[in-house]
Amino acid sequence: MSDLSNTGVGGTESAHAGEQGHGFESFFPDSGGVDQSDASTNIDDETIAELRELAGRYPQARSALLPMLHLVQSVDGRISPRGIEVCAEILGITTAQVSGVATFYTMYKRRPAGKHHVGVCTTALCAVMGGDYLLDHVCSKLGIRPDETTPDGTFSLERIECNAACDYAPVMMVNWEFMDNMTPEKADELLDRLAADEPVASSRGATITSWREAERVLAGFPDGRADEGPTAGEASKLGLNIAAEHGWAAPTAEEAK
Repeated sequence: MSDLSNTGVGGTESAHAGEQGHGFESFFPDSGGVDQSDASTNIDDETIAELRELAGRYPQARSALLPMLHLVQSVDGRISPRGIEVCAEILGITTAQVSGVATFYTMYKRRPAGKHHVGVCTTALCAVMGGDYLLDHVCSKLGIRPDETTPDGTFSLERIECNAACDYAPVMMVNWEFMDNMTPEKADELLDRLAADEPVASSRGATITSWREAERVLAGFPDGRADEGPTAGEASKLGLNIAAEHGWAAPTAEEAK
């Protein structure tokens, strides 16, 4: 039998690979699991009843996990250990399975988010239009980096990978509502008004409430404001308007044969 003790396969060399500069280096050093050291929770009997209601909306209860996690966030401001336990119990799955989902999607926060969660897009067109500069400006304004929350709990910040709003680049989001064609000056005004609890309307959506209230809507409990504010803007409808002016239309199924 060959001796593998010095080959790096299950031997000491692999255990010390990092010391030789050849170990795996994560580009996401803070992407671990949910913070288990914070056991605080606001989940009560009413929350548990609503979680059960969500599970009952689906032919297979497990399909409700994503909205259930949003509801947990609306109550606890993050994915809490207690929230994971309750979701697992209701759905009849393990806490590891719930944690695996909660730590896969970036919309689920592992530490408390702020009253207002701000996202700045720096992907492709938003980057070309100044998204990185805008993010740096917001960081300086708030005194935090992406994935951090201000000490007073008012704002949390996230670098967004595409908001699917390239026609309004660069784009910010506040509590998942669009803020279009942003500049550093507009960002300053927006953040100052939010900090002062002044009314702020989304460019194409409802008046801003709070991140927790938005999470409750995402969980599947409407707040009656879905039709508040404009939806599609002129930039999004430009192609449609040009087609209407020229009388253009897509061919029918029969014509396309």
